[in-house]
Amino acid sequence: MENNTPSSPAGGTAPKRYSDVPLEEKLADVVTWLEEHKAARVVSIDMAGQGGFAEALVIASAGSVRHAQSLADGVGELCRQRNFEYLRMEGYTAGQWILVDMNDIVVNVFLEPVRELYGLEALWGKAASLAEARSGE
Repeated sequence: MENNTPSSPAGGTAPKRYSDVPLEEKLADVVTWLEEHKAARVVSIDMAGQGGFAEALVIASAGSVRHAQSLADGVGELCRQRNFEYLRMEGYTAGQWILVDMNDIVVNVFLEPVRELYGLEALWGKAASLAEARSGE
């Protein structure tokens, strides 16, 4: 598929606008930042080979709606400072579950009761285990 944006060079591919930081380094930066800003139970899940929506998930808990919003704002600011890709944020107004889409990493900031309700660690952790088992066959 050809990229037809006005800034595209001949051949149709646009220049990369974001840093070439490896996923592992970017993931470590996000997890460290969340932990330094009092996010609880920060977990990262490798999603490579699990589908096309992300290469990693980060799940963290906040103590209040305001804390969740502050953590999400901070991840967005970290993206701007480090030139990481930042696509969008969902759920900010309600603040129960805020999703920050960094394209290759999706950060989920939950209030604890909502985190327990949805159980993303169990859902995606099992999927990752199944993928590892299948790759070993």
